[in-house]
Amino acid sequence: MLTIYLDAVWLLNFFLDWMILLLTHSLSKSRSPRYRLALGAVVASLLVPLNLFYPSSLWATPAGKGLFSLLIIFTSFGYRNIRLFARRLFLFYFVTFSIGGGLFGLYYFLNEQIFVSSGVIVTYQTGFGDGISWLFVLIGFPIVWIFSKRRMDQLVVQKIKYDEILPVSISVNNHVQQLMSFVDSGNQLVDPITKQPVIICDEAVMKGWFKEEEWENIHQVQQTLNFELVPEGWTDKFRIVPYQGVGGTSQFMLVLKPDWIRLTIKDNPITVDRVLIGIQFGQLSPDESYQCLLHPHLLKSIAVDSA
Repeated sequence: MLTIYLDAVWLLNFFLDWMILLLTHSLSKSRSPRYRLALGAVVASLLVPLNLFYPSSLWATPAGKGLFSLLIIFTSFGYRNIRLFARRLFLFYFVTFSIGGGLFGLYYFLNEQIFVSSGVIVTYQTGFGDGISWLFVLIGFPIVWIFSKRRMDQLVVQKIKYDEILPVSISVNNHVQQLMSFVDSGNQLVDPITKQPVIICDEAVMKGWFKEEEWENIHQVQQTLNFELVPEGWTDKFRIVPYQGVGGTSQFMLVLKPDWIRLTIKDNPITVDRVLIGIQFGQLSPDESYQCLLHPHLLKSIAVDSA
């Protein structure tokens, strides 16, 4: 006869539910406050006593667990409309299956003292305070969570069609220009200090924000890195970003901080202000089909929302 000790059952399941909700929150770009996620994890962890002490109750059935998941999502994210609620619910299930399998596999690798009873992870034989159980809580959970989040972020970025040309609006000093952009999967340039992604615009677009004399001075800044030549009123807008050129040589690119850029995919607009514009002194496309190279990670939010 197997004796079950509830040494870390509730804590293990609370952390599991909390991490699942955190990852759902991140991938869905929700603005729900973090304390609601903790409250949602508490609600989710109530399945532990319900399933262990009342194994024949409604909540132990698939239908009951489905109803309970609605309560979890409502507690964690609230309700705005049915479409958004359903999207978060299905994303919650996707994250649950993904991260739950990784956690179970890691725990089984570390210690075989685990099984699932009525859908609840439990440990046995050693009682409260088992070192492996607590090591799993403190170390295993964050490792699997970080791994899962990075893999999901990569899958979201890979979902984007890189051969797509998209319309983009860019505002600099409240002057907006409309242009076409190309999603460049090879553009991984970021500012090493602020970690902001860098898009690249060609000369034809960039000159639209400056007078002829100002543009000549900006060209000189790129060549000499003499920021005293930056036109008056633009000093706080420019900076340089290091990158590796052809052959691995280190070079610097002059970048400009815009007010914002706006992208639209499948009628889904998104405005981004944490971005920099790298200046290309020349033409990007020989046929002028696009004037901007987008950073692929800028489209991650759109891909998640349209999933």
